[in-house]
Amino acid sequence: MDRPWKEFLKSGIILLSLSLFVYIFYHIDFLEFQTTPKPPFKIKRVSSDPGSNRNYCTFRPLSPEEIQEENILLDSISWPNTRSKSTSVSLQGTSNAARSNFVILPRPGGGSWLVGDQLEVMINMFDFKGRPKTHGGDFLLTRLHNQALEAGVAGQVVDHLNGTYSAVFSLPWEGKSEVEVTLVHPSEAIPFLQSFAGEKPNGVDFYSTFQSGSLTQTTICSGCLPPTQQPQCNYTDLNTGELWFCYKPKNLSCDARISHFVRKPKPRKAKEDIFFKSGVTMNVGIPASGPAHVTVFPKMKGQLATNSNKDIPGPAGYYYKGLWSSLSGSTVKRFNSASAISQCLKDKVVHMYGDSTVRQWLEFLSGELSDLKVYNLHKLKQSGPYVALDYAKNIFVTYRCHGLPVRMARSPVTELHYVANELNGVTGGKNTVVVFGVWAHFTTFPIKYYIRRIMSIRKAVVRLLARAPATKIIIRTANLKRVSTPLSALVGGDWLSLQRDKILRTMFKGMDVYFVDAWEMTVAHYLKHDIHPPRPIIKNMIDVVLSYICP
Repeated sequence: MDRPWKEFLKSGIILLSLSLFVYIFYHIDFLEFQTTPKPPFKIKRVSSDPGSNRNYCTFRPLSPEEIQEENILLDSISWPNTRSKSTSVSLQGTSNAARSNFVILPRPGGGSWLVGDQLEVMINMFDFKGRPKTHGGDFLLTRLHNQALEAGVAGQVVDHLNGTYSAVFSLPWEGKSEVEVTLVHPSEAIPFLQSFAGEKPNGVDFYSTFQSGSLTQTTICSGCLPPTQQPQCNYTDLNTGELWFCYKPKNLSCDARISHFVRKPKPRKAKEDIFFKSGVTMNVGIPASGPAHVTVFPKMKGQLATNSNKDIPGPAGYYYKGLWSSLSGSTVKRFNSASAISQCLKDKVVHMYGDSTVRQWLEFLSGELSDLKVYNLHKLKQSGPYVALDYAKNIFVTYRCHGLPVRMARSPVTELHYVANELNGVTGGKNTVVVFGVWAHFTTFPIKYYIRRIMSIRKAVVRLLARAPATKIIIRTANLKRVSTPLSALVGGDWLSLQRDKILRTMFKGMDVYFVDAWEMTVAHYLKHDIHPPRPIIKNMIDVVLSYICP
């Protein structure tokens, strides 16, 4: 009886094994799915800022500490709400630069203006009917400049919330200088700028191409994707929690996505466009009531400079004879030759991440250093990646575009890496420099989307500095652009850039990082504003960067 029993048991084991093999074979996809790592958070759809058309935006949930920080950040960039819901779109009560004016206030204590003094200007706003404005909220830019000296400094604007504003200027150089005040946007335009982000979605159409064999399909994508009957592909990054979605193509899987691109927004016509008419309600100079210039004399020994507004932060720096000098305590050195630049960068590894305004710095360096050979690994001018090498001097520079969202020509999705993930792969050390600038591509998204992106980058910076404290971290801020149409203002205007710039600075304040103040460097310069600042400004930015690297 033992032998038949053993044979029966053996047959049973074989049958059970075959059954188990068949089960695994037919359910292998299910088993693989179950073992895929899950993100340490739940994806849920929540609305963002109240009163705007963004209820389809998805935001990564935050910890209690992050929620508290986000609320503080939102408060820090809050703008006076001056428009009633019942107010019709009309120029009658809108701020009018041509009827407004500014007045240079006398020097406190009398006498001549001296180098080191603080100049104050009072700005009075009127509407198109010539009536004094009774509330604040206008977006103003101010500058003191002497074009013959190639000198300029940005003014610091204070909104008194009653239709008047103060602009305060440092006086770093002697001679005659002129005050310039510009109404970038009237207060009546700001609500439209606030609410536009998140529409259509985001004012810009992002697309992805899906391909399998000879079959190719294209669908629209975004971090804020309106729900429809069409299923969505979820491309949430498991490490950072960064969100991105595409409508699923009808005949292809989500895994078939190969490229990302953007199409130029179509011109729009809307009743509120009257608030964004260049030279009328947008980017208009405000005239002076009285002299628009001051003459500044050198400070004599023993004389004290006036500083009547100690609570107002001073400017980051100023131009004189075309050269930028810092007023924050750091010294800007001049790197006017290829040998000076290459000597500073010798034995250095420089990693650059961000948009095309950061790529400009690599292009400048490669143009100045003939021995720094640049290799575009995939022949994608906009996104890169780039590698530059000077073998003899042991200089290694890389550039990679930041991850989605990016407004650019067709690029492989495999090359769109998030900055935080890249930083996690940087070893760091005293010979390593990390440069990043992340702002321009986020102006069409709700500000909460940008806050989360900077949070993830900041966490990666903290980790990098913890493992390699000697690493130099240099952050490029936002800069002014050339804005001339309603769409350009709504999609990527200077007010939107300013909000993100404030967020960026606040979130890295107090950390062991260095800033290149591109905002003030473009406000203070006499050349026209451009998303890609002209060469003289870039040269000064590079001097600031190299001064941080080689103090």
